[in-house]
Amino acid sequence: MLRCPAAHEDSFLVLSTGELVGRMVRSGILGCPVCHREYPITKGVVQFSDPGRPAPPPLAAPPAPARGPRPDAQTLQALLDLSGPGGYVVLVGAAATHAAGLAELMGGIHFVGVDAPPDIVEQPVLSLVAGAPGIPLRSAMARSVVLGPDARTTMWLAEAQRVLLRGRRLVVEDAAVTPPAGVTQLAAGQGLWVGEKR
Repeated sequence: MLRCPAAHEDSFLVLSTGELVGRMVRSGILGCPVCHREYPITKGVVQFSDPGRPAPPPLAAPPAPARGPRPDAQTLQALLDLSGPGGYVVLVGAAATHAAGLAELMGGIHFVGVDAPPDIVEQPVLSLVAGAPGIPLRSAMARSVVLGPDARTTMWLAEAQRVLLRGRRLVVEDAAVTPPAGVTQLAAGQGLWVGEKR
């Protein structure tokens, strides 16, 4: 599901493993057969940053605590409207903190954390990627996307729309969202926005 973030046609990345713990790759290298870039895997996190490319824009500052508490896993599960195991849910920024709680409620789904907080570590149900100028996954592959309060920018909204499968949900931890093209708003309030890809 991973793709090289460089500007060229999508292609599978090739994995050279270093250290494995069970089925988790703790160290290694991902290589792109198109542009020949290599991306290290360090402590279970794929590092897509490229010294020759400008750094991606930083995630937005999280909202002030006055905006209310963050949603719990049960609320997110209901909003994501997923039934049955299988597939991937993308959690961007601080939304990656929900992975463990969602995994307990939604068995058989794999989570991908993009630019997760530094205290979040890889788990059997959570793969981590960082440093890409967007979501380094192929288009139309995710069953759902959750954008944390630090990832509510136009760029992350557009990337969420790109990786979502048609008819699937986008949840943003911010009620004041302008939907990206191709996403219909379903609900907004109590610090959350929910949309569906057309």
